[in-house]
Parts: sequence; structure tokens; C-alpha cells
Amino acid sequence: MRRIIHNEEVCMGCTLCQVNCILAHSSEHSLIKAYRGMRPQPRIKLAQNRPLSIAVQCHHCSDPPCVNACLTGAMHKNQATGHVNHDRDRCTGCLTCVMACPFGAIIFEPGKSTIPWKCDLCPDLDVPACVANCPNEALVLEETQGP
Repeated sequence: MRRIIHNEEVCMGCTLCQVNCILAHSSEHSLIKAYRGMRPQPRIKLAQNRPLSIAVQCHHCSDPPCVNACLTGAMHKNQATGHVNHDRDRCTGCLTCVMACPFGAIIFEPGKSTIPWKCDLCPDLDVPACVANCPNEALVLEETQGP
């Protein structure tokens, strides 16, 4: 199973993790066009209380509260990989997953969308965009055995 580990001791709060997340999930694959176009939300939050910065994304819990709280089955655990996935087409925007997540890793911004977002570990990339582009290596991809 893959998951992202954050080292707050070397995070400088540069927000490049968020910028590269937006770029990776943009249909344009151009930073300027991504920001001018639809501008998808980053699937990672940066919590800052200077001098400390922490990137917050899905922990892909072994017993995920968001999956247990989801009324429609839009949040589900992939038994093969152990990852928690979100099916945006099944989601009704009830936000029970947002309330259930103990890490605040499911993102909802009123006025931008009625459907929440969460980290999907960039399934089309070998290494998630936030990890690959973190200048201080504050984000590290951890590979563990089994879900």
C-alpha cells in the first residue's frame, strides 16, 4: 500500500505541493492554463502556524471513518490496494465524510463545489505530484505491505 508521510521539520510552507496537485489534476497540464481555466482544487491542504507547516492529505486508514459514515457508498476502500477512494459521481454532497475524517483531510470549500475532494495519490503517476515536486522532501511516499 502506498501513502504519503509528511515531515513537518523540513516543510517550509511553500505551497508547491498544492500547485503541483492542481497541475496534475488539470486537463490542461499547463500551470497558466490550469489557473486560468476551471482551476481544480488541490487535494492537499497546507495547515500553517508559523514556523510550523503541515501538509494534510488522506491517511488511507485501515478502518476509515469516512467510508463508514458515507451514506451512498461514494467513499469506499479498495480492498486490493488498501486505498480509500471517492467516487464523485455517486457523491451527493452530504458532507458526512468531511465531518467523520479525524484528520480534516477531506476538503470542502463552500461556494466552490458541493462535492468534497480528497487525495487520490495521483493514480496516473508513479509518484504523486506533491511528493515528486516537494523541494525539501517534506513529503515522502511510503510503500508498505498489504492493505
